[in-house]
Amino acid sequence: MKAIDAIRIALKFSDMAMTHLGSMHDAPLLRPGEWGGNHAMWIAGHLAVCEGRLQQILHGGPNPLHDWKPLFDWGSEPVDDAAAYPPFEEVMQALRDLRQQTHAYLNEVSDEGLDQPTNCQPPGFGGFETVGAAIQIIACHAIGHMGGMTVVRAASGKERLFVPSQELREF
Repeated sequence: MKAIDAIRIALKFSDMAMTHLGSMHDAPLLRPGEWGGNHAMWIAGHLAVCEGRLQQILHGGPNPLHDWKPLFDWGSEPVDDAAAYPPFEEVMQALRDLRQQTHAYLNEVSDEGLDQPTNCQPPGFGGFETVGAAIQIIACHAIGHMGGMTVVRAASGKERLFVPSQELREF
């Protein structure tokens, strides 16, 4: 297997999470329980800001969602006031658009380009030195947030993300 194929698998898995995250449009501020936790709005916005940061790292320009950083970036906390956030569909669309840019960039760079240095790295936060590492980290970060999203979906009464067939259960 080539490294680019492993990155594509991680992106595909996290893309699946985005699809399920988008289905929370009817309850974007629902918390997973009385103990708090991240709601779908914060997860979507956080992933969008991080995907924007990836574009910043790869291309060297500003994060296209810089203005959303106070709401969704490192150190932010979800709030329960819908007026504090952009519309959920706008956040989801920004996330989808930025992820599409990531896929397009990966298609352009090919396997040989994964070891290229990135244009910039977050200060004091290693791991983003090469194109391949940066894309893989962002894909895996999104996968990490799938757990929280799964709990929020369960709290909303939505179907599980994966419902195995009888054949798979017997396997």
